Amino acid sequence: MRLILATKNSHKVAEIKAILSNSDWEIIPMTELNNNIEIIEDGVTFEENARKKAEIVCERTGYICMGEDTGLEVDALNGQPGIFSARFAGENVTYEQNMQKLLKLLQDVKKPNRFARFRCVCAIAFPKSLNRVTETFDGICEGQIIEEPRGKVGFGYDPVFVPDEYEQTFAELPAQVKNKISHRARALEKVRKYLEQIRFNE
Repeated sequence: MRLILATKNSHKVAEIKAILSNSDWEIIPMTELNNNIEIIEDGVTFEENARKKAEIVCERTGYICMGEDTGLEVDALNGQPGIFSARFAGENVTYEQNMQKLLKLLQDVKKPNRFARFRCVCAIAFPKSLNRVTETFDGICEGQIIEEPRGKVGFGYDPVFVPDEYEQTFAELPAQVKNKISHRARALEKVRKYLEQIRFNE
């Protein structure tokens, strides 16, 4: 069966495919079916944005779809950047620009007050013919923000985020490790189990 990913972010697509590689579902980015779908992320929560992505792409493609919204929540910044993580420094900015704005805002905040977490919410939406409601699944990874970026792999805020119980940033950890402990991995493990149940029932 096909699961369409409601994202144009190639980094997310690669990571999701890797994490769900043990699934029987065929994972396909929406760009392979319809590259003209534009989604305005105007929700006030990760769940609202994830649901909107999944439901719009599901309606436009006719397949079961997964929308995902992820962000970084920093305690010293009252939960910022949160749902605005991808556009923290403005519209159409780079990962580097977002990261540098974050570090500037935290320049006077020292350990142990740099607590943060990555939060991910995945939503699975279904064509009307299947008569199923949209389901959501969340995952959280706690850690801290370091003062200088480290590492060359990953994307987004990975070079400045060190997960609890590790000394390396997400951008230093091997992909196979990150893809077991990350917020996205934890949400997608719930998705995987749910999709297995659907396949079995059908």
